[in-house]
Amino acid sequence: MKAYRNYKSAILLLALTSLTVASCSKNFLNYNPQGAVTASDLTTPTATDALVIAAYASLGNDDWENMVSSQWVWGSIRSDEAFKGGGSITDNGQFNQYEQYNLITTDMPSNDLIWATLYAGVARANTALRAVEAQTTAAYPQKIQREAECRFLRAHFYFLLKELFKNIPFANENDAADSLPLVSNVQYSNDSSWGVIANDFLYAAQNLPANSGQVGRANKYWAYAYLAKTKLYQAYQQDATNQVTGIDQGDLAAVIAYADSAMAGPYSLDADYADNFTFEGENGPESIFAIQFSVADGTQIGRLDMADAVNYSIASQYGCCSFHLPSQNMVNAFKTDANGLPEFTTFNNTSLLTQNDFLTNGIDPRLDHTCAIPGHPFKYQPDVIFDSNWVRLPSVYGYHDNMKEIQPATCACLVKVGPFFGSSKNIDVIRLADVMLWKAEALIQSGDPNDALPLINALRTRAANSTGKTRFADGTAPSNYRISTYQPGVNCTWDQAYAFQALQFERRMEFGMEGTRFFDLVRWGIAADVLNNYIAVEKTRYNFLANAQFTKARDEYLPIPQTEINLTHGLYQQNNGW
Repeated sequence: MKAYRNYKSAILLLALTSLTVASCSKNFLNYNPQGAVTASDLTTPTATDALVIAAYASLGNDDWENMVSSQWVWGSIRSDEAFKGGGSITDNGQFNQYEQYNLITTDMPSNDLIWATLYAGVARANTALRAVEAQTTAAYPQKIQREAECRFLRAHFYFLLKELFKNIPFANENDAADSLPLVSNVQYSNDSSWGVIANDFLYAAQNLPANSGQVGRANKYWAYAYLAKTKLYQAYQQDATNQVTGIDQGDLAAVIAYADSAMAGPYSLDADYADNFTFEGENGPESIFAIQFSVADGTQIGRLDMADAVNYSIASQYGCCSFHLPSQNMVNAFKTDANGLPEFTTFNNTSLLTQNDFLTNGIDPRLDHTCAIPGHPFKYQPDVIFDSNWVRLPSVYGYHDNMKEIQPATCACLVKVGPFFGSSKNIDVIRLADVMLWKAEALIQSGDPNDALPLINALRTRAANSTGKTRFADGTAPSNYRISTYQPGVNCTWDQAYAFQALQFERRMEFGMEGTRFFDLVRWGIAADVLNNYIAVEKTRYNFLANAQFTKARDEYLPIPQTEINLTHGLYQQNNGW
């Protein structure tokens, strides 16, 4: 049973906290309506715990128009790895604006919606924190742990906001609930605002137990892992125009230390890469921080992943809606050379299109875990072969499909919700592979590529051993799997420059279509070059990108929603270039 099957009642309880009790000298007005909740009702330890659970609920309070738990719009289709997809260019047309870059505007409703949704998560964490801090440890023995959990959750939402918008206002539990419009979004420098987020994660790491006692409830290793990620982003110093001006070595040292603390937890790589993307493999040994979903939990449809609900194909077993499709550039990136290493600079010179292409080129096995290819087994079902007819609009978006977030039609985790599909498969926010590559990146950027080598090679070894579930029923492979570890002096020269290139490619292969790619490019300071080069080639293959253009010093971040600037009477400052 998932830890949060009582989300619905907790959410209702939180909603009731917004009620105010009016006072009046007229006695006939002083009554408690039936079913109402008074302020005193929300001060008990039981109510406080419900408020904490309601804060957790915000992790998955989203849907296919407003993704929080899944980052496929924000981090995937805004990068070189994926297209919006769907039934037309105007189908969920705001997503098309994101992948074109130059069509994004300051008044897009989706910008406003994701801003409001993430700040609702912050507000829930702060509401719960106020309730927790009002308790005594005698009445509420879990006080310190719950405070640490709430600060972890608040930091998570602030991290997502900063990734998306860069310059954001901060409010904590000591601020009035309606104070956010009174706080400048540039009260902190870029570096200092990362520090605010890091402080919350550090408090959580220092005060959470190693074992929270419940699947889905934060522990110290979650916090140390997220702290490592935050310090890595902080290490890349950006100026006002979003350009990387330096890398702080002290922050890199902190990344390494915090990553080590996270890796000291009870985690290990799944033996098979596939297990990260199946319902049966959820909450496995590699999963550190995952958003928990459920089905048959007493609610109407279950606590389902609806953020990915439109990403299923139009195959007869599904029927809708064919969003989030891999780019040709993404498919090509899985090529390997004669040594089994990535084709760093030449992978996109020719395209993998026909079945013969996948058999004559060397292929990183992670391709068949990430992208659905016509003629290849689909989602670890050797007798279910992906067909080009499953793609809704191949004339615009090509014939490939995504696979990691999709579950087989026979899965007990899958629920039809109208024309869409919700899954009770968890969404991993951080898995051990993330932490390993964050540490590897910090080591390389610190001038120590040799210590990063075994971390990267461990993932490549695991990939090489993860071909059993991607094969046809007769045991043959749909692709020419050819992948090797990096062996200095044998198949590569492992200096700092080469190692960083290898690290960048490893992140792309390991986390393809998982919504991290765009943010990696921005962190490294190479988004404009990579994405404009991508567009220059990809638009010759897919005409819908003919007018796309990434503007350096602007498109690294979304604009602050104009409605928020209007609401604050200009207190909030617009991001550079907008």
